[in-house]
Amino acid sequence: MADPAPNPDRRIVHIALDEKTMVRRTPEVEHERQVAIFDLLEENVFSPVGTADGPYHLHLAVQENRLLFDVRNVSDKKLRDVILSLTPFRTIVKDYFMICESYYDAIKKLSPSQIEALDMGRRGLHNEGSELLRERLAGKIEIDFDTARRLFTLICVLHIRG
Repeated sequence: MADPAPNPDRRIVHIALDEKTMVRRTPEVEHERQVAIFDLLEENVFSPVGTADGPYHLHLAVQENRLLFDVRNVSDKKLRDVILSLTPFRTIVKDYFMICESYYDAIKKLSPSQIEALDMGRRGLHNEGSELLRERLAGKIEIDFDTARRLFTLICVLHIRG
């Protein structure tokens, strides 16, 4: 899938996660969330199909086993909701959580080559989840690969339950 071209009017300038559905996060998860948001706001390609040019505010939430992309303009007026089933993401998110846990444990006690192997697996699963997100958003929202990676990180954060 080819990446859409960057355009200052086709980007996210504010992102909010539904904090009601999230629980206390580990320092590692909180760090990943903060980095993903920072990087996403620094550079992204986000173009809802059939919607006026942005820039956009994006509210992400999980509601009734669905992922909600609540797209708004800079005045916070709702432009569009895009709803995706979470079912296709379940296995990859579960596997991603498991390898991340192994990775964070490995940092404390394994050799650099073992840590690197786990990190490669972690990045591979993250890339797979990012491509799945792009596929599921096709025809609804155009995003580039880097934007998909950062959004996938935030989707993982939203999956964390108590």
